[in-house]
Amino acid sequence: MILLTRVDHRLLHGQVAFSWTSHLSANCILVANDKAATDDQQKTIIKLAKPSGVKLVIKTINDSIEALNSGVTDKYNLFIIIGNIDDAYKLIENVDSIKELNLGGTKFEEEKKSLSSAVFVTQEEYEKLQKLLSDGVEIYTQQVPRDKKKKIE
Repeated sequence: MILLTRVDHRLLHGQVAFSWTSHLSANCILVANDKAATDDQQKTIIKLAKPSGVKLVIKTINDSIEALNSGVTDKYNLFIIIGNIDDAYKLIENVDSIKELNLGGTKFEEEKKSLSSAVFVTQEEYEKLQKLLSDGVEIYTQQVPRDKKKKIE
């Protein structure tokens, strides 16, 4: 069961690893990121942030889509972390069971506009979010569980 799908350019770090995982009662974290899945150094760093007692899986976006659609992840209380909006779009467009997206943090760059204090998007990313919204996906920003959800509309 997918508990939460979150975009966070930092992937797995303290705030995500501990506050979100415990709040959700997740017993498995899926980091869906092509670079992390193919870079041994990044895998090692991500593994250091994993909370004890929680399974960690690091897969490419395509392998994540395949795993989620195959049913192999159904036995877990699953928390999915994605590094950027483009990958989130691809994942959600190909996995029907994902109906909500938490925007936790994206990198600031000059050409991006702000959706919140921690979420910055290009025009192309904004259009992808609009498409997801029109498809019925709930999108919101929320840094930590104690913060109120701010819906993106």
